[in-house]
Amino acid sequence: MGSLSVTITLPSLPFWHINVPETERTPQCPPFLLGLNPKDLRTVSTPDSEYRIQTWEEVCYLIRTNNLERFQRVPSDLRRYKAFTYRLGKIHGSIANFVLRERLRWDMPVVARGAPFQYDDDFKILHNDWPYGLDRRIVHLVVWTKFELKARSATGDLTDKARKEIDDFVTKTFRSRMPANTVMWFKNWAALKSIHAVEHFHVMLFNPDPEFIKEITNGDVPQCDKADI
Repeated sequence: MGSLSVTITLPSLPFWHINVPETERTPQCPPFLLGLNPKDLRTVSTPDSEYRIQTWEEVCYLIRTNNLERFQRVPSDLRRYKAFTYRLGKIHGSIANFVLRERLRWDMPVVARGAPFQYDDDFKILHNDWPYGLDRRIVHLVVWTKFELKARSATGDLTDKARKEIDDFVTKTFRSRMPANTVMWFKNWAALKSIHAVEHFHVMLFNPDPEFIKEITNGDVPQCDKADI
């Protein structure tokens, strides 16, 4: 008699069970994962073991080609980020309120004292609280500003003047202390911004001196290192 081959198909896990220990899985989807956009749903549904860390070369390419939507977090980090921001929204009313009150400690309304980058108290450099899934040698900072970073209304892209102001600031602040090819910056399009109420742009640094980062951020620690989610 021939052998009988039996194929057993195991039930697929609900997406909210991915990267979660069996003892911590819930029958219903947690509220902070409801209504995810397709990109975030795809990411959260991916096991961490299948995620590929993005290299510095990829970071530079995505910024130069304006493919900013291709930045993403490690799946389990995105889940923690969603839980964290959901909780903050309940406590502070919005993420913008939390950033203003707790991270920046700026009073409302936010008013700049002078022209862009003229005064040090009109901007603040902090760690990105929930950085992307990048090579661990890459440090992701956010420069928050009290002044407007002017954009073209038709495209949402920065005006030439605003782009030069930012680039001159990046040169003075970062490229003066590091090789130019280890410094990149970008400003998210409006559709990609998670916090719209406070102006900001991003700076990526490859393998910077930790003491320089400590100095430039005034010893800041990202929320992902402190959050107990």
